Amino acid sequence: MNLINNKIRSCCFSTSVNIIRKHKWDLMSAVCLERKPVITKSLNDIEVNFSKMLSRIEFEKSYKSEHEMRKEADVLRAELLKHKSAEVDDIDQGTIQTAQDFEDATTDEYNKFTFMPRVTEADKIKNFNSVDRMLENHLLLVVHQKLWDQKIWIMPQGLRMDGETLLQTAERILKDTCGSNLRVKFSGNAPCGIYKFRYPKKYMDKNTDSSIGAKVFFFKAQHIAGNVEAEKLTAKSFKWLGRKELEKDLTSEYYKSISQFLIDED
Repeated sequence: MNLINNKIRSCCFSTSVNIIRKHKWDLMSAVCLERKPVITKSLNDIEVNFSKMLSRIEFEKSYKSEHEMRKEADVLRAELLKHKSAEVDDIDQGTIQTAQDFEDATTDEYNKFTFMPRVTEADKIKNFNSVDRMLENHLLLVVHQKLWDQKIWIMPQGLRMDGETLLQTAERILKDTCGSNLRVKFSGNAPCGIYKFRYPKKYMDKNTDSSIGAKVFFFKAQHIAGNVEAEKLTAKSFKWLGRKELEKDLTSEYYKSISQFLIDED
């Protein structure tokens, strides 16, 4: 009886080992590097009207400012001067800057001030390599990497080495792929998402111990400064893309996976 049980256990063990071998996956890390919006979004028509209404209500309910009080005092002073009132101090009125003089000077200074345009030069020439484009949107770094017999747009990714944590792999991959000019800040030690894909059969090793695919763990990082080194990637090998542009350039399955942990801008 014990011999039969041992044989059963042996069969079950060998079967489980074969199952494990058949379902062996490589572990990879990828970096979801985002440049956060630099400026606020443009207001739509409803927001503009609402803002004007709030400003009008705030003005109607507000107390007089020091400048308004000073302006009223200047008007009273001018009236007293006309009537040569004794209450007016004997001061050279030409040396006093009135509230109206101050208001005219500040108005002239304000009229000379011009806001920086929301549309940058990188937007005009459609420079996808620049981080100075689409300033009011999130931008995501993608690279043109070769997988098997084709090149596709993906986030910087690579295989985990022995002794590395997945986060250490992500940090290494970003530096190896993009160089050391990028200053980034990783958001925690845990991955924010996962993507799984199988290797094409014609490229798989016939050895039973070979992996059948890879599991890619994404780590979020925020762009602080700098850009990709020209020595690492050519201008055609990387892009900074907005949300809608991502959907066009990435494969549908890949985009579906990463869109689950990206901030929705709509």
